[in-house]
Amino acid sequence: MGGLSKNKLKQSLTKVFRLSSWKIVLILILLGFLTATLMRFDHIKMTELRDAVMAADAENDDEKIASALSELHDFTLHHIIFNTVEENGTQKITFGTGPFYLENQYLRKANEAIAAAKAEVEKNTSNPNGNVYKKAAEVCDERSRANGWGFNARYIQCYQDELAKYPDLGTLDVEGAAQLPSTELFRHEYSSPLWYPCWSGICLLICIILAFILIVRFFIWIFIHLALLILEKSNKK
Repeated sequence: MGGLSKNKLKQSLTKVFRLSSWKIVLILILLGFLTATLMRFDHIKMTELRDAVMAADAENDDEKIASALSELHDFTLHHIIFNTVEENGTQKITFGTGPFYLENQYLRKANEAIAAAKAEVEKNTSNPNGNVYKKAAEVCDERSRANGWGFNARYIQCYQDELAKYPDLGTLDVEGAAQLPSTELFRHEYSSPLWYPCWSGICLLICIILAFILIVRFFIWIFIHLALLILEKSNKK
């Protein structure tokens, strides 16, 4: 069975090499257009799956977020996703989803950490500054109402800045409860392979093979013409 496959492959390659160069160019153009179209469809599908993750994040549903992330990761891993992302104000070419952040999930987890810290510190009387979490919350609550923040990243930054004003905070036994989750835990980026045997990948591979055949033919044509030119000059002598 393996020998038969090899023979078929050899026959197919022989037929390709027998094709006229202009026919190969025409096939390459048509196949290149098909490859670009398929890769575009893959990119659109990836974008839809990534949007589904963001929608689940907006709903604050951890199960939906996990399921959507898994589906996005699986699709990206098995397709060629050619993408451009903005990094420091410049466009960067990448293979994959590009970075995206689950802001709502982060804010929810940060809010839970703050609430837990407030509850714990109320039981603690060793801090000379009193309930610093309550004091920080009062300041930031007032600023939030004045500026229409709600509970967002600016509120959290305000909260952290207020806590930093109390040098004795580090002596609290409940210091760990006040730690906000790292934003990196809510940053996701999935990379796709440079090549994968999906439909767009197969078409891309055929395009590369045809382009290689054309290049080989071109160099053979140059070599033959140079050889004929040298032979012609030697005959004249």
